[in-house]
Amino acid sequence: MKIDIVSVFPEYFEVLNLSLLGKAQTKGLVEVTAHNLRDWTHDVHHSVDDTPVGGGAGMVMKPEVWSECLDELLQLQPATIENTENMENIEDSADSCDTCDSGNSATVAVPTESGNSEKTDTAQSSAGPVLIFPNPSAPLFTQQDATELSHADHLLFGCGRYEGYDARIPQYYRAQGIDVREYSIGDYVLNGGEVAVSVMLEAITRLLPGFMGNAESIVKESYTGENALLEHRQYTKPAEWRGIKVPDVLLSGNHAKVDRFRRDEALQKTDELRPDLIEALDCTKLDKADRKTLMALGWEVSAAHPRKR
Repeated sequence: MKIDIVSVFPEYFEVLNLSLLGKAQTKGLVEVTAHNLRDWTHDVHHSVDDTPVGGGAGMVMKPEVWSECLDELLQLQPATIENTENMENIEDSADSCDTCDSGNSATVAVPTESGNSEKTDTAQSSAGPVLIFPNPSAPLFTQQDATELSHADHLLFGCGRYEGYDARIPQYYRAQGIDVREYSIGDYVLNGGEVAVSVMLEAITRLLPGFMGNAESIVKESYTGENALLEHRQYTKPAEWRGIKVPDVLLSGNHAKVDRFRRDEALQKTDELRPDLIEALDCTKLDKADRKTLMALGWEVSAAHPRKR
């Protein structure tokens, strides 16, 4: 997988050399390059922002700088598209932060030894690049999105700053036939897109074949697979620590009872913290024990999806 990241702080992504993602680059599973957006400016101050049209606080990242950068990375020629001023589906520009250090910084390439479909857990490899912008007013990034994007060959992330990027940028590249995504990682606002990109990158790349030392470790995680639940609690040795004991069933050696205990705990935890996930379950894929546990928790399981009684 080829990954390009555009930021005014490319040195932020030196952290991607650490841990499993660093090893994945060494093994040639991924190739990550961080680019400095200011390298595509032409003025003495390397300006990437300007005042908002219509007034207001803060600064907005300029489309002409982004377009020069993205055209080069996406290997596109500049084009003029039909005026879409009255489009009903105009995307909100990201409001990433109010202030930002305007100092110039050098391009950093993370070293390596290697040279819009429906959401699905079995998505095929994307035929073209996917352009992704973090945006606090966009749809929430989910495990399903991470799974889909893990099949892409080329991901290009754009990190907004200040009051965000000009809303015409994603609009223009969609019109050029590029698969453009805008995602939020939660109901809060960050200083810039760098943290959000790091979050999405880790969620996506850990799903690549060969990335994890033990592939089984990502099979039964929270939000993963069909009928996704929150994961059960985990324990290790010693069996008793500071007066707190591991549940006896986990020490029984009876794997069937252990699996049932963990499944019931996952159902109980999801019921308590994320009942929306219970409501999304497919009742036809629940076994008798699942149904019994859910009914004990106050759910009706006779319809297509559980309903709280």
